[in-house]
Amino acid sequence: MSTARRVLENVESVVDGKSEAVETAFVVLLAEGHLLIEDVPGVGKTMLARALARSVDCTVRRIQFTPDLLPSDVTGVSVYHQASGSFDFKPGAVFANIVIGDEINRASPKTQSALLEAMEERQVTVDGVTRPLERPFTVIATQNPYEMEGTYALPEAQRDRFTARISMGYPDVDAELEMVRDRDASNPLDRLRPVLGIDDLRAMIAACRAVHVSAAVERYCVDLARATRVDTDVRLGASPRATLQLVRAAKARAHVYGRDYVLPDDVAALVPAVFAHRLVPMRGSAGVEDTVRRIVASTPVPAGASGSR
Repeated sequence: MSTARRVLENVESVVDGKSEAVETAFVVLLAEGHLLIEDVPGVGKTMLARALARSVDCTVRRIQFTPDLLPSDVTGVSVYHQASGSFDFKPGAVFANIVIGDEINRASPKTQSALLEAMEERQVTVDGVTRPLERPFTVIATQNPYEMEGTYALPEAQRDRFTARISMGYPDVDAELEMVRDRDASNPLDRLRPVLGIDDLRAMIAACRAVHVSAAVERYCVDLARATRVDTDVRLGASPRATLQLVRAAKARAHVYGRDYVLPDDVAALVPAVFAHRLVPMRGSAGVEDTVRRIVASTPVPAGASGSR
């Protein structure tokens, strides 16, 4: 069994009936991206984030976002010692390989924005001093829909820094029954053990970066992004950052499936998760997800885009 498959099965032993969401979450981790899990309360958003984090033997920190959370709680703060007359830096929760931001949209936009530099540049600047974050660095954030009471909309600049957004959805009948039986006496997270070391994860990330992307597949990614920018149902289309992250995620998905080259199918499968949360629809237009699916269906795959070397 491949290492990727062992990780996926480990997470799926806790997250019942959500194999597609689990796969996308792992793909984002291998792409050194950031994941936004958005859905109503109680469907397993935090469970997925914690299960993926526990499957890797690395540093993990959790931030419970609340209205009174301060930016310094996230990035860190310089503490003055009167006896020595010097300042010591106390790292915030962002200094970890995997940062779980639970209910990120319950914090103020100012606190949410404390993650912007860390997510894009893998560094934190406090009091004029820039400190790098250890690689790999991934933020896995959960949030409730905006219409839920007591939440703030994420700044669009921050939404664009998330490689992908997924929704859990309600489990089917069999999965929910299995959940009731399995979790009545114990928490399955307590039984979860790491199946991937930090050095193994770094090696997998390097292997994903080496996956081949043909010129035709690269053009396919660009064509999809450009189609969102001219679509009449979209006011703000996908950014160039979105195109770059789509390519990186497609390379990671190809690696998970045991290939050293990207297929157009890898790209098409990831477009909804990578693009939809970045688009701003026109007022009165169809849902963003429907628009993205229509764009994928109407964008021709360039000739010679098989992806193989």
